[in-house]
Amino acid sequence: MTKSRSSWQSNLGFLLAAIGSAIGLGNIWRFSYMAHQYGGGAFLIPYLVALLIAGIPIMLLEYGVGHREKGSSPLSFARLDSRFEWLGWWMPVVAMFGIMLYYSVVIGWCVNYLFFAFNLSWGNDPQAFFFKDFLQLSDSASILGGIRIPIAFSTMLVWILCWLICFRDIRHGIEKASFIFMPILFLLTIIIVAWTVTLEGAGDAIANHYLRADWSKINLFAADPVVRKGAGEVWAAAFGQIFFTLSLGFGIMITYASYLPEKSDIGKNAVITCVVNCLYSFIAGFAVFGIVGFMAHSQNASFADAIKGGPQLAFVVYPKAISMLPSMNSLFGVLFFMMLVIAGFTSGVSLIEAFSCSITDKFDWPRKRVVTCLCLAGYAGSLIFTTRGGLYLLDIADHFVTNYGLILGGILECLLVGWVLQAHVLRNHINKQGSNIPAVWNLLIRYTTPLILIYLLYLSLDADLAKNYGDYPTDQLILYGGGWLLVCLLAALIFAFSRWEAKKLKRRHLPEEDELLV
Repeated sequence: MTKSRSSWQSNLGFLLAAIGSAIGLGNIWRFSYMAHQYGGGAFLIPYLVALLIAGIPIMLLEYGVGHREKGSSPLSFARLDSRFEWLGWWMPVVAMFGIMLYYSVVIGWCVNYLFFAFNLSWGNDPQAFFFKDFLQLSDSASILGGIRIPIAFSTMLVWILCWLICFRDIRHGIEKASFIFMPILFLLTIIIVAWTVTLEGAGDAIANHYLRADWSKINLFAADPVVRKGAGEVWAAAFGQIFFTLSLGFGIMITYASYLPEKSDIGKNAVITCVVNCLYSFIAGFAVFGIVGFMAHSQNASFADAIKGGPQLAFVVYPKAISMLPSMNSLFGVLFFMMLVIAGFTSGVSLIEAFSCSITDKFDWPRKRVVTCLCLAGYAGSLIFTTRGGLYLLDIADHFVTNYGLILGGILECLLVGWVLQAHVLRNHINKQGSNIPAVWNLLIRYTTPLILIYLLYLSLDADLAKNYGDYPTDQLILYGGGWLLVCLLAALIFAFSRWEAKKLKRRHLPEEDELLV
């Protein structure tokens, strides 16, 4: 390398940044709704199994690759095998231009609602306010309907803050921000949970809908084939949630690990990151089920009728429940949406970092210039999602990126490490850092995890071929879904086509590092 690589000032700073990347908006609304949909407490069983045989193993893989090769995903994969450099670009390109463009807009919604919470601007009908007054949603994805200025402005604020954090090197930017934001996020979450569980009706909802287990939902050996098929879908959903919630397949964790010092306990860090992230989802679930239970009790309605999935949980259900609180409604609303904003920011900066590091690794362009140009381009690209038809585009793009783009990246990186590098080589490197990773990890990376991800890919394809996702017209799915992925793939190939300086691809480790473990 022509320049010395930046590094984390402390292992705690690295962990806070990695956990901040993993914890995002999906931890709060996606996990809770899936638990409701897939058997309550029973869903925790496949979720924990997925954590053990997919989440932690892939986290070990990404941490190990980044630390061993001391590079972003393109540089690391190019050093492993130059034929796979395109995959190293695919991951951060999808993260930056496939996810961050619309994720920044959703964070922008949270910023808007943070201000709305001061005087409960959503009124008595939060659903009508969200879709008609705030989004001014058009009739279909084919009708963009012009930019919503309040959303475009809040999205601009999101990009500016991300730029301020990523502008400086990793130690003085993301690490310092993580030391500020992550403790605040944890504190806000604890306050929201503690406040929520005291509300009337919350305890009943938590006990009967969150912690109570419907074991039939996860019974893969049921006599009824319909029940078995449903259980298979639940297990697949659990593995999918683990993969998405840990920021795997983005190139983020590879990049973050590349900034670690030579001697770092990779295994311990991977386990801590995964466990804290999943524990956060579980704890946040008490707030979600509690507030929905309170609202259902207040309206004398069923829990199932009160809860909604996706963004509606945050922007319709929660505002409605906040308005019904007996006291201090605005304070609760401000704390809740501040929690969402921080959770979104800590993930957003990591999406930008993964791509900016890839660019600086390959081209040696100044970091500040790269980050500035990326944020300007990112904001320009995100404007399409701030239009009146933006919610439709967001929904389609998110479905294709998460169900195909990231899953495909995860499969290929397992095959690259498991069969090209050889899993035992990376395991040897990880073990030399302090933790003793069992030999079963080799089998998981080579066989089990990629097979599970292939099954997830099959389920998505099967469902989409049987029926158009979200009942969108085929041309819209192809344009905003498949077309978006195709553009990301072309960008990855273009970046990979450029040649590296030979010295950058020189292996940085000694041959004896790759000796077989006994």
